[in-house]
Amino acid sequence: MIRPLDKRPNIIRFGADGWQARLDDGFDEAGVRRVADALGLLWAEAHPGATILVGYDTRHSSAEYARVAAGVLASFGLRSVVSDRPCPTPVVSWCCSRRADAVGVVMLTASERSCEYGGLIVRGADGGPVSREFLDTVEQHISLEPPADKGDYRTENFVDQYLDDLITLVDGAAIAAAAPRVVVDPMYGAGAGVLSLALKRLGCEVTEIHAEPCEDFCGLHPEPCDPWADECEEAVSSTASDMGFLLDCDGDRAGVIDENGNILLPHELSPLVLGHLVENRGESGRVVVTLTCSARIARQAERLGCQLTSVPVGFSRIYREMLEGDVILGTEEYGGLAFPSHMLERDGLLTCLLVVELVAKSGRGVRQLVSDMGDKIGHMRYTRRDVRLDPAATQAFRNVLPGLNPGSVAGRRPVEVSHADGLRLQFDDGSWVLMRPSRSDPVVRVYSEAPTEGERDRLLDASCGMVRAGA
Repeated sequence: MIRPLDKRPNIIRFGADGWQARLDDGFDEAGVRRVADALGLLWAEAHPGATILVGYDTRHSSAEYARVAAGVLASFGLRSVVSDRPCPTPVVSWCCSRRADAVGVVMLTASERSCEYGGLIVRGADGGPVSREFLDTVEQHISLEPPADKGDYRTENFVDQYLDDLITLVDGAAIAAAAPRVVVDPMYGAGAGVLSLALKRLGCEVTEIHAEPCEDFCGLHPEPCDPWADECEEAVSSTASDMGFLLDCDGDRAGVIDENGNILLPHELSPLVLGHLVENRGESGRVVVTLTCSARIARQAERLGCQLTSVPVGFSRIYREMLEGDVILGTEEYGGLAFPSHMLERDGLLTCLLVVELVAKSGRGVRQLVSDMGDKIGHMRYTRRDVRLDPAATQAFRNVLPGLNPGSVAGRRPVEVSHADGLRLQFDDGSWVLMRPSRSDPVVRVYSEAPTEGERDRLLDASCGMVRAGA
């Protein structure tokens, strides 16, 4: 039976995917036991005897905590299966989606966060995110004391199962014929040895960096963007490689380095991959984006004849659209790409393989492909600025936001106004600006995109001023 809800204060709070906290501020074995206990209770009530897959990344104590969580889950009569090595989140999510007996995933990772953080994220039976309602219920059933009970679990090689399928999703003959030179940077994360093995099996010449065990990531922040991409960029240049790839710590997001040693922006990568899916692979369907994504993905979708669906920020909203079907690609602001024909979750490794396939089949370099795409859909300049306020001022802005409807911004009249996720103003040349209060921090995020940096920055400055005045 589900235990009565504990009415006392509960210090563990879930974010969008689960629980993340600093190792020196609450993320410890006792907390992992408590969360696993609540998950086990609810899963066992709904699915007695079902299987739960448990994975972990390379950060401090992740392997140990994964085994702890597996034992607690098994104490409820669930069959716990733990990865026999660090593995990316897409690996364990994919394995769960292919098993009829599996109802969920527990992944010990803090994704792109620094080494000072630990995390426990939760996925559902299809490998995608669980509902906010489920996470809220789990949170309510977290006991104040860690359970002592533990059961038996077994280990399994998830990585090989996943890789055997992954490499069939791209044209191996075309890639082998091109034999591209590739640098892989897993950023000391769970992708170490995984993406590089897939590329080698496909016939690439691979140089891998930052793959050795290093629990503090040797000072590197495992996020696939500058400045953390510097050493990968340098490696691409020094080895005269055709491209480079970075993975965040749990492998659900990727960064791509062009042949000149420069990283692609997420707003370049998404429309580039979409073009490949439609024009070279013959795929079709809707494109689902968050409202903070670049206009370039919308322009590419229109050019290719794909319907575009825009949703508020949060991958769970993209996931819900993918559940409806007829979706070719889901993409979010930070470059996480999901391919529903593969799995209802982001997969940085498949993103990299698709870029390799594109380069191999086109015979063109990544930067040239991006330039060609810009000639077709137009070049835009995108940025974001965070306006930090005190909590009271942030709440004050939230309060006035629903009624905010400016007639002009930086001397320009909007042609479309949306309050779907903050305040988004669209202008007649495709420029736009979005003011969006954070759900968790005292900050308002202001996004702007325009054909030129000058116009973009004028919209940004005026909108930041509007935020401060409204607060």
